[in-house]
Amino acid sequence: MNLNGKTALLSGATGGLGRAIANALAERGARLILSSRKAADLEQLAGSLPGTGHRTIVCDLAEEGAPLALLEQAGDIDVLVANAALPGSGRLETFSQDEIGRALRVNLDAPVCMARDLLPVWQKRGSGHFVFISSLSGVAPLPRSSIYAATKFGLRGFALCLREDLRGSGVGVSVVSPGAIREAGMFADSGTTPPAVMGSGTPKQVARAVVRAIERDKSEVSVAPLRQRAFARFAMLAPEISGRLMGPVAGKAADEVAAGQADKR
Repeated sequence: MNLNGKTALLSGATGGLGRAIANALAERGARLILSSRKAADLEQLAGSLPGTGHRTIVCDLAEEGAPLALLEQAGDIDVLVANAALPGSGRLETFSQDEIGRALRVNLDAPVCMARDLLPVWQKRGSGHFVFISSLSGVAPLPRSSIYAATKFGLRGFALCLREDLRGSGVGVSVVSPGAIREAGMFADSGTTPPAVMGSGTPKQVARAVVRAIERDKSEVSVAPLRQRAFARFAMLAPEISGRLMGPVAGKAADEVAAGQADKR
């Protein structure tokens, strides 16, 4: 899809990844509908983007009916970038039932519901593109990630299967899976840094991956150094062995992230 002149709805727009994605899409000529819970930040972001015609919608996707209300306010769109996500780091017993529900609604239920609502219109006209921001936590089992991984494994599986259902329809589906990201994302939000041994990516790399996924109709783009991607694939194929080898190192980093994100659930 050529993004020039297209309208893209971006959820989670005011986070570090969201800002980078918004800039990358706007630079390609897209008109942005920016959504998050932060009205002032949305207006600041919209005013900073290249191009014209950008709009903002304040929305908390954890609220009942919010995903479909967001689509109704957005109107006709060509691209959905489902980027909004709540932290899900920590041991299961540290989560309240409400925190579990919010994470599942924002990270998984909302993107699925929005895709279902958009699908008939996009299928009828034979165009449109879904981008779901997952994570390498949706590929590899990691400690202190049971809730987050449940949403990201689910989102990745949903996206890849939906792509098969829509093959040949003209409607594209892509999943973008960042690994450890510096400057934004869970490490930056928690005040920690990614383990040096695994390397890290940047928000701009994630944004470029989103653009590439749309323009080239890519099924999946992973954003991480080669060694991190290789470990994720190994962990997917041999979770017991990878857990024994990397568990102590990964667990320490995961504890730091979970402690820093506990108040953001």
